[in-house]
Amino acid sequence: MVARLKEHYDNVVCGSLKEEFGYKNVHEIPKLEKIVLNMGIGEAVADKKKLTNAAAEMELIAGQKPILTKAKKSIATFKLREGMPIGCKVTLRGDKMYEFLDRFVTIALPRVRDFRGISGKNFDGRGNFAMGIKEQIIFTEIDYDKVDQIRGMDIVICTSAKTDKEAASLLTKFDLPLKNKLVEKK
Repeated sequence: MVARLKEHYDNVVCGSLKEEFGYKNVHEIPKLEKIVLNMGIGEAVADKKKLTNAAAEMELIAGQKPILTKAKKSIATFKLREGMPIGCKVTLRGDKMYEFLDRFVTIALPRVRDFRGISGKNFDGRGNFAMGIKEQIIFTEIDYDKVDQIRGMDIVICTSAKTDKEAASLLTKFDLPLKNKLVEKK
């Protein structure tokens, strides 16, 4: 079974982007490459259980097992040693990526308190979009009663777009609610 947004991309978004930007070749049309979810757990230095709980929650959200990220350097003031696990991340590609984006846009974002759209200024200049969320409980997969602590996470959407304008157009066609129009950087 093909993901709903993958079908939407093939049938609607490709034609729309080709018309908007005048692409000659099908391979020029921007597409989603991957979505990376990252959760940094600084308290994991003192309590390993927090990292285990965060990884379990991320696995529920993403649908695949996260890898643990380790500290690159020792920082004495934080009692951090090189190689200590301090976070977890997941890279989603293919159907899992489209299904996550679908759940994120249609179910999770409307559950955010005082939501007024996502800032359109979070592009990196090469067509990738990064954003942070403050609470993991906006995802329906997380059982609110079993949450030990509210944690945030970073979500990075990587596209094959050459410019931020192309990426913004691609993401808005996937119904990502970008609130302010992209301002071209000089």
